[in-house]
Amino acid sequence: MVDCLRLARYKYGRIECFGRIWAAITPPLSWKAIMANAHLSLRPAWLKSSELVAANEAFEQSGSLTRDLDAETLKKLVTELQREELSFISNREFQSPQRGNTIFLQELNLSPPRPEKLRGDRMADLPRHLGRLCEAALLKPEQETMLFERMNFLRQQANMHRSLLDARRPSKQRIELYRRLLFLADWHRDRIVEANLRLVFSIVKKFVNQHNPFEDLLSDGIVALMRAADKFDFDRGFRFSTYATQVVRRDAYRSVVTTQEDRQKVCSGLQDMEIDVSDEIRQPNMSEGRWHLLRARLSTMLGDLDRREKLIIRARFALGGHRRVHTLQSLADRLGVSKERVRQLEKRALDKLTTMAQKAGYQEWSPVDQPS
Repeated sequence: MVDCLRLARYKYGRIECFGRIWAAITPPLSWKAIMANAHLSLRPAWLKSSELVAANEAFEQSGSLTRDLDAETLKKLVTELQREELSFISNREFQSPQRGNTIFLQELNLSPPRPEKLRGDRMADLPRHLGRLCEAALLKPEQETMLFERMNFLRQQANMHRSLLDARRPSKQRIELYRRLLFLADWHRDRIVEANLRLVFSIVKKFVNQHNPFEDLLSDGIVALMRAADKFDFDRGFRFSTYATQVVRRDAYRSVVTTQEDRQKVCSGLQDMEIDVSDEIRQPNMSEGRWHLLRARLSTMLGDLDRREKLIIRARFALGGHRRVHTLQSLADRLGVSKERVRQLEKRALDKLTTMAQKAGYQEWSPVDQPS
């Protein structure tokens, strides 16, 4: 019995010693490897759900991105993917290994587009190409919640797989899985956007005027709607339309105000250069073609100034990328000259612009297109 105990202690001691040596020479697994081995499979079972058949088929049509890429190109691609900004609403429940099976278990049951529903409603007077944008059926509250949950889950999964990408050893399979997850997330986001396009139409048409055409406001409104879908937190219990209304309305108002401010800046700049076109600019029925012509001619004249003069004129009259009027002192500090020197350069630039305008006959412009 004693000999057996001694033999057991000897074998255990050898095993313990070997375990210590192995732990010393074997580096510990990183948290990324632990996560990958735990539940971040390259072939998640929920990805084959019947709820994702349509979206997966659409992704397959786009083709593989990494099939014909060499090692160096793959490394650059991974670096670019790691720099991309990925916006989503995180949720602790998304980290559960079985969460994907639960999310895609329930059927979404989206209604197919029904063009005949447009007849007799408020969108019936739209052109045909715009009317097609409003053919998607409205979402039920539970459908809306499911779409947002799936979209954010897919993006969080894509972000977790992206964190496992290594530019030194790029994995084509993981890159393709990352692309697929992003595509599936955008597919669900597009269903949300399509169902809420009527909201954008009803909002932006209230801001339409002669200087802000409907098409421009509509395109900006759709972009604002997509941005709102990316930032909407469905867990708070509000309907998406409540949040999207504020975002689209604020964006349309900002576009109208920006356009008006730009026109006022050009008008003020032309007046300071003693170019008599203020009546045409302030004319309420001035066409967009006339407006763009004035801006193009002013831009051409500014191009004939030297670098410092061009900077001073644009900064003093808030033209181009300058969103506010700069003081003489701020320009003096920037150029490293005195305040008086900036004033002299401004006067010289205005004299040049006035001379160019007079030689070009801009004070005797004839209307390009008469207002109706």
